[in-house]
Amino acid sequence: MDPFKDIRPYTDSEVDQVLQSLTSNASVVNALIGLQFPGIVSKIPFIKFFVKQKLISKVKNIHTIDDYQNVFKSLMENVVQESISKFSVNGLENLNQNDSHLFISNHRDISLDAALLALNLYQSGFKTFNIAVGNNLMEERWASDLFRLNKSFVIHRSGGTKKEIYSGLLLASQFIYKSIFNDNDSVWIAQKQGRAKDGIDETDPALLKMIHLTERKSQSIASYFNSLKVVPVSISYEFDPNDLLKAKELYSSQSDSVYTKGKDEDLRSIANGITGFKGNVNINLSEPMRFEDEDDYQEISNKITHSIVSMYELHATNFAACNLLDITISDQKKYTLQEIKQAEKNLEGRLEALEKGARSKLLEQYANPVIRKLKQT
Repeated sequence: MDPFKDIRPYTDSEVDQVLQSLTSNASVVNALIGLQFPGIVSKIPFIKFFVKQKLISKVKNIHTIDDYQNVFKSLMENVVQESISKFSVNGLENLNQNDSHLFISNHRDISLDAALLALNLYQSGFKTFNIAVGNNLMEERWASDLFRLNKSFVIHRSGGTKKEIYSGLLLASQFIYKSIFNDNDSVWIAQKQGRAKDGIDETDPALLKMIHLTERKSQSIASYFNSLKVVPVSISYEFDPNDLLKAKELYSSQSDSVYTKGKDEDLRSIANGITGFKGNVNINLSEPMRFEDEDDYQEISNKITHSIVSMYELHATNFAACNLLDITISDQKKYTLQEIKQAEKNLEGRLEALEKGARSKLLEQYANPVIRKLKQT
């Protein structure tokens, strides 16, 4: 019996059945129609039949996880080519290709943060990794299927009784252990639950407690995290395609309003992230960290946070947002005055789509990484 069957990535033997289920799922077909044929076009007769046949044609040659990964790799290469001006990854020289690592990353985009790093690792001769995904994204079975086909595993952080939640977290901890030590597979996980919609990157000590659960009685905190070969990852986007959605949600929460996600909002966020213009995108990786014997969860989380913030690549949009918020930043030497002024115009154009109260929330997303980085230096 496989204890991880309900949370682990799918295996080759499961691919055909999962893809058959996906191509027969009306929600998947409707979602693709909404993304490919927005508005009145989606009402045209036979459009569902056309999309379903196209979907069946696309997947007929996919029978293994590697087949699916190759298709996904082509998609990601197209994303880089079509929606990113310049994509750079630094720090791979710090890693041993034969080792497995625990990548702990800041989190901006639902699907791209991990996918872009996985693409670069693959292109550089490294194995890709298993990706931790929260169960909040798995309310629909088809969404779970899509993620699990792409080497994702599910962490059940919410729902049910406290005992059920604890069991879910323990199972995820055990799966991370199995991946790294038994299978020699690396793992990618966000530094805290959910995206940093306000641009403030902080590592949650509770995340580290969850990871340590399976070994808490046999290994000290520092010893275990040293054995995991923790690699902090810092990703930054010049433009966030979902900055408007994030600003609206943050403003609603601050206004004591109940923010209700629209139907398929997570799907739209994923689609926006994939297709929307991102400008320059940078990923920096630290060398595997070493922790002191006396380090506890809080101290280790502080050190990971410090690494992520210090590696964060600031773009002209980050400095432009500070200017628009009347925050004085003296050191902007990396960019010319013309580049920052152009970035200000770009941000001002995005602000026009927001009500007045939400505009500062959009600017703070871009300004906070500058403020956080300056506080560390």
